[in-house]
Amino acid sequence: MDEIKRIKRELVAKGAIIDYYQDTMQIPNGNIAKWDLIDHKGAAAVVAVRDDGKLIMVKQYRNALDRDTLEIPAGGLNGRGEPTKDAAIRELREETGYVAENVEFLTSIYTTVAFCNEKIDIYLATGLKKQVEQDLDEDEYVNICTYDLDELVKMVYENKIQDSKTICGIMMYAYKNRQ
Repeated sequence: MDEIKRIKRELVAKGAIIDYYQDTMQIPNGNIAKWDLIDHKGAAAVVAVRDDGKLIMVKQYRNALDRDTLEIPAGGLNGRGEPTKDAAIRELREETGYVAENVEFLTSIYTTVAFCNEKIDIYLATGLKKQVEQDLDEDEYVNICTYDLDELVKMVYENKIQDSKTICGIMMYAYKNRQ
């Protein structure tokens, strides 16, 4: 046997954002193992760059870390079938009040491949216009900030930004911006 085979998948708990499964797996040496899986419907994020070159960031409390984090605007899909570009545009408008003339795909990331299938598509938004006030979900509290790209790259290297989608988005944009 040269491959890993799933024998069984059991739903352990259904959550608002994720579902938790326990898989029974047969590994190549014949042993049986129990592996956890966090099933996530997906998300989208956006590196939003104003005409003056400043990036729009959001600061918000994150319960898992019990502290505020600085992030690019992002949010979960409204369903597995929702196009991630639509979700990125929606999240930008809801979290910041900005709309973009141009939205282009940057990359996709899987946030924690050992036990979670969360995929986040990251987009670049330019030609921004402030159109509305924030339209946050009932459980959201988000502060808007702006930074120069060099400031954000420095914050990544100084370990002040630790959110994976934000690091990836900033560094992808920094690379693209220097070409």
